[in-house]
Amino acid sequence: MQRRTLLVVVAIVLVLGIGFGYRLLGVGGHAPVSSAVTSTGTASIGGSFELIDQAGQTRTEQDFAGKYMLVYFGYTFCPDVCPTELQAMSAGLDLLDADVAQQVQPIFITVDPERDDVEAMASYVPHFHDRLIGLTGTEAQTTAAAKAYRVYYAKAFDEGQAEDSDAYLMDHSSFIYLMGPDGQYVRHFNYGETPENIAAGITKVVENS
Repeated sequence: MQRRTLLVVVAIVLVLGIGFGYRLLGVGGHAPVSSAVTSTGTASIGGSFELIDQAGQTRTEQDFAGKYMLVYFGYTFCPDVCPTELQAMSAGLDLLDADVAQQVQPIFITVDPERDDVEAMASYVPHFHDRLIGLTGTEAQTTAAAKAYRVYYAKAFDEGQAEDSDAYLMDHSSFIYLMGPDGQYVRHFNYGETPENIAAGITKVVENS
């Protein structure tokens, strides 16, 4: 009887653990799972990268040293989630006091370098914010950046669609990361966060630093 009870308890713990893991991942470029979790302190998120901006200039994390980075990973062909999150991020920036806003650099990094070349990024990012920097690169470069930020992404094809089609979508996790002036992770904002909450979260971090 005790053995049966123990097995039931273990099963419940495993189910809850798996469910919590999926909530944190926020998987899905088009219907990501949201959670109420916000984190502070040190996390293994972020690191070095070498990418190309929408002007064709090489950029590394060192270019943004001394500033907060507000980082979102997505892609320009994204039909819904990416535009929504970039709009919320941009609106949040516009709600900041000027002295806080000037300390924050918004950055959009593609997970679809196959289609998101420099020209595509140059035509896309101005739709959201005049200070937004769009970063692309080789597949190896963008993969390394996504890995550093623990970003999940994968091509998604409709049933029966050829895998060499260029009409694919991208499933991807959807978080907005706030990185500190030292390049270290500070916190993230979950999918669906309002501009007001983004602005309040950034302000609290900057003013308390």
